[in-house]
This record gives sequence, structure tokens and C-alpha cells, in this order.
Amino acid sequence: MDLDALIVSPFFLSGVIFGALGAPLFLAALVALVRLKPFRVIVRGLAAALLLALGLLLGTLAIGIQGYRALTHEEVAARIDVQPVAPKRFTATFHFPDGATRTYEIAGDAIYVDAHILKWKPVANFMGLHTAYELDRVGGRYAALEEERNAERSLYALRADKPVDLFELRRRYSFLEPLLDAEYGSASFVPVSEAGQFELRVSTSGLLIRPLKEAAQ
Repeated sequence: MDLDALIVSPFFLSGVIFGALGAPLFLAALVALVRLKPFRVIVRGLAAALLLALGLLLGTLAIGIQGYRALTHEEVAARIDVQPVAPKRFTATFHFPDGATRTYEIAGDAIYVDAHILKWKPVANFMGLHTAYELDRVGGRYAALEEERNAERSLYALRADKPVDLFELRRRYSFLEPLLDAEYGSASFVPVSEAGQFELRVSTSGLLIRPLKEAAQ
């Protein structure tokens, strides 16, 4: 998880502000409780609970969207260099837009990549949430069904490690339903028979792996 990006996130900053406002009210409610002033306990306690809950929600959203990239049109998610090293085995080197590079050794006849895509409703757009994607996994795929069932499998995580993932949060909790327009997984694969380069492109309709020479035409 990118702590620098998290700290400057508007959701994280808003969550800190709400938490900072709620904490003194919570302490004031405790003081009122000690002094046996029930009305003040109720008023201050409810206000503190509301502010702290909002702070927690915004903080959770800030953590949950870490790793997701804003998506407004079709864009290149990665460049992939593939190099066969043995029959039905090849290396795949991912070059990401942020300059990061990762290499995986994959078994199979094709390279397979999937991703999570989140589309938000207009009310969420005003909160700064827009259509976003996160690459999830890369693996191998066999052309023959029998090999797909029984041969060696390769599967690696592409997404960032974080304690909370918004895609999973949406599946567990209904409070995000009024904000989220659609959530879906998208996958693409392409055969690998020789050394080559591909572009992994993503749009609101999903993933596409395209030979680099074809993408340049």
C-alpha cells in the first residue's frame, strides 16, 4: 500500500478531520456521564458517534481505493514482454505506467490477465469516486482442455497488498450499494508461441491484450 498516496487522499484527510472533531465530543460525553448529566451524554455521545463513524467510513474508502487507477478512456495498463524458455513455459515481464517492472515465469500456451473494474453512480462522482480499475492476477492458460485440468498451473497476484479492498467491501456490505453503479471482473488472454511484446489495455468495457505492432498501426 502506498502510504504517501494514502496520506494525501481527500477521503483520508476528511476522515482524519471527522475523527478529530468526534474525539473531543466523545471525551465530553464521558465527562457528562461522570457528572450524571444524561441529556448531555446523549447529545454529545450521538454527535461523537456520527462523526467517528463518518471518519471511519472515509478512512476505509481511502484504504479501499488504494491501487485502483482512475479510468476515463481506453488506456495502457502495462506493456508485456514475453519470452519462451521451454515448451509451454515462458517469462512475462510487465512494465507499468509508474515505471515499476515485474517478471513472472508462466506455464501454459497463453498468458491470462484479469482485473477488477468499479463504476460509480453520479452522486459518488461528486465525492471524487470515478470509474477505476485494478489489475488482479496473471497466469497461464492451456489450449487443450485436458491440460487445463491436469497440467501445471501458474498464477500470480498483480494487485497491491492492502488491509481493505473496495471490491471485496462492496460484496460484503450493502451501505455502498447506493454509490456503486457496477462492479465486475474482466479478463483477457493471448497465445504465446514466440518472443514478443503486447499492450495490456483497459477501458470501461474491459481488458484487451494486443500485439504491440498491431497497436501502433
